[in-house]
Amino acid sequence: MTAYRAVLCGCGAMAKGWLKALAADPLLRSRIEIVGLVDLDRATAEALAREFGLCDAAIGTDLPSMLEATQPQIVFDVVIPAARRAVVSAALAQGCHVLSEKPMATSLDEARELLDLARKAGRLHAIVQNRRFISGVRRMKRLVESGAIGALTAVHCDFFLAPHFGGFRDQMQNVLLLDMAIHTFDAARFVSGKVPLSVYCVETNPVGSWYAHGAAANAVFKLSDDAVFTYRGSWCAEGRRTSWESEWRLVGSKGMMTWDGEDMFDVTVSGHELGLLHGARALPMPDAADAAETLGHTSVLLDFIRAIETGGEPETIGHDNIKSLSMVFGAIESARTGLAVDLSAEGQKS
Repeated sequence: MTAYRAVLCGCGAMAKGWLKALAADPLLRSRIEIVGLVDLDRATAEALAREFGLCDAAIGTDLPSMLEATQPQIVFDVVIPAARRAVVSAALAQGCHVLSEKPMATSLDEARELLDLARKAGRLHAIVQNRRFISGVRRMKRLVESGAIGALTAVHCDFFLAPHFGGFRDQMQNVLLLDMAIHTFDAARFVSGKVPLSVYCVETNPVGSWYAHGAAANAVFKLSDDAVFTYRGSWCAEGRRTSWESEWRLVGSKGMMTWDGEDMFDVTVSGHELGLLHGARALPMPDAADAAETLGHTSVLLDFIRAIETGGEPETIGHDNIKSLSMVFGAIESARTGLAVDLSAEGQKS
């Protein structure tokens, strides 16, 4: 089968994860040929090429020129959020399919513009939401769909870490909500199968924070079917951490599931004890329906290539991912105004 020619734009630390994922799967190795690397700092692109043995890839600092020279079918967009609009626009204008890092855009208006450009170009623009392609998230989705804990009424997530990144994140506005919470918000929407209707959020930058703005947030989302999603998070919480995937509690009409974000699951439904509290009975946690969907970044890339080949849509296609992005910007707007923000209009769009 024909290999797709691809240009990777943005050669910083995040790009290494993309190239490792491409190298990890035999199908991806045979189907994707990196023909160009683009970065504003040429030396960074050259160093990445050396590290991953991309000796034949062209190196450049200007994406439109690289696209003209290499004629790729795919652009992998790994630039900082502020540069995303220009990169995606240039790639779509050249007739390329685009797979972007998150967030999809720096505003909802910008995201809608990119959706329109992709539609007019007749090309795919999808977002790397690799956290929904891990075993724990897929297992929770399968549990909810099985009905084992009844109708889902609430999703609760806690996220408390203290990463000292340095670099652009230290200066970002709304750093937790915009750069990290999108993963949990997207996973919660995926697992629940619900539509976000509104959000109320309080955002702070706690004493001791090394971030410029918004290192902590508490958000309450109203979901369809009278369900609720709550998120409590901090990126400057020193001490015993949670998982990067958050700690989860799913509450259903028959029982609950907890997941520590790593290896520990606990599924329980009502027991048979008489009196005030009926106790609990343990149930098994189901495996993921398809192990090929639990490989993180590799699974995202496989899903993207499959969609190109079949004429279908990848799971994280832009017009779906904007619903998760609307949760982020809704939370940011609520934190700014102190008011609940309506999300229903974006959530109902397809």
